[in-house]
Amino acid sequence: MQMTFNAIPTKDELNQMQRDLHFYPATTPAPAVLSKTEVEQFNRDGYVKGLRVYSENEINSVRGYFDGLLARVIAAGGDSYSISTAHLKYGPVYDIITNPQIVAIVKDLLGEDVIGWGSHFFCKMPRDGKSVAWHQDASYWPLTPSKTVTVWLAIDKADLGNGCMKFIAGSHHFGHMTYRESTEADHNVLNQTIDNVEQYGVEVVDELEAGEVSVHSD
Repeated sequence: MQMTFNAIPTKDELNQMQRDLHFYPATTPAPAVLSKTEVEQFNRDGYVKGLRVYSENEINSVRGYFDGLLARVIAAGGDSYSISTAHLKYGPVYDIITNPQIVAIVKDLLGEDVIGWGSHFFCKMPRDGKSVAWHQDASYWPLTPSKTVTVWLAIDKADLGNGCMKFIAGSHHFGHMTYRESTEADHNVLNQTIDNVEQYGVEVVDELEAGEVSVHSD
């Protein structure tokens, strides 16, 4: 039996929903993994970063698995951005999102009852001509109220030289932000672009070592 997964709703489907995309602060009174300072930073700035969850040997194993998976996906006609809803298709990805250290971090921010509902290998290949425009994760998701965090795991060392992620610290306090639909000229992997992001906060470069995660408000 062949199964089809549609992880991202259409624009029309999202527009039909009355969504609450306000930020809900973390209120866990006694975090188990994060420090109270890190929880306060998440509430204030919308992210924490540089959290170690895999050893060097462990993340090398994850990287080896991904290399093989990417080769199979490309051979089947996909691309480096198309490995989505991966935990429902590939057992090793399910093992990643249920990693007890990752789950513990998420619980410190969201509370005891959490669901790992999405996963995505997001691979920026050298010189592919693509960009990832400024965007809000929650804008794409059919969730209301939106009480979700994104855990971003670096399987390589991520820095400015290989296209690491950036945040706009404090932008999570603005609710659903105004965006425009991306054009072909944008070469955007996604289909939404938020312009003039400096009005929403301070740019933060999310450089990570392989095996570290950053966690940000959706």
